[in-house]
Amino acid sequence: MEKDKNMAVLIDGDNIPSKYINEMIEEITKYGNPTIKRIYGDWTKPQLSKWKKILLDNAITPIQQYSYTLGKNATDSAMIIDAMDILYSGKVDGFCIASSDSDFTRLATRIRETGLTVIGIGEKKTPDPFIVSCDKFIYLEILQKIDEDKDDLESKRKIEKIEVITPKVIRLITQTVNDTADEDGWAFLGDVGGLIQKKQPNFDSRIYGFEKLTPLIKSTGKFEIDQRESHKGRAKLIYIRRKNNRNY
Repeated sequence: MEKDKNMAVLIDGDNIPSKYINEMIEEITKYGNPTIKRIYGDWTKPQLSKWKKILLDNAITPIQQYSYTLGKNATDSAMIIDAMDILYSGKVDGFCIASSDSDFTRLATRIRETGLTVIGIGEKKTPDPFIVSCDKFIYLEILQKIDEDKDDLESKRKIEKIEVITPKVIRLITQTVNDTADEDGWAFLGDVGGLIQKKQPNFDSRIYGFEKLTPLIKSTGKFEIDQRESHKGRAKLIYIRRKNNRNY
């Protein structure tokens, strides 16, 4: 995804904890320029008062939506209406929908039908239908940074959130390598990563404790890794292939 893409960031204020916002905005800039940043909620509620400084620091525009009935359907509807208005304005190249609510599944699908990118961001409790309706889905929990000043117990709790690389994950990588490999079995890592993302939008090496895909793959011990010179610059091109063993 190109860094110069203009992105509309729409946040479900009833559904996204304020503690994640700084890291979330920082993450979004990896995929584009967040030119529109709006958060939706009933700002007359006392529990939303803590948002004020965070919104000012990140230049996020609060959109008032009164709770006409019990629940948060009014907030969802306001987000969806605004998203469609932005979509038809032609001013953005993609959307970031921040919510853990499956009600935005159809919205994400509709936006993608126009050819625009949809990044979803939410907590691990997010239902699968919304996750798979996005081009990429990012869990908020993996964006939290470890505070080195916190005690060991705090760090341990953070580490415990890291998931184990299961045989299912290895099969996903293996099959994707097979799908993109040349006659000698070598696959360009960029192609592998891109196809994995299409197959499983919420796949992220950080879930397993690795900042990048390369060290994750290396840690499995199932693949050979080859760094090759690039003709266009200093950057190395990374290729991988399965080792000569069938126990996957």
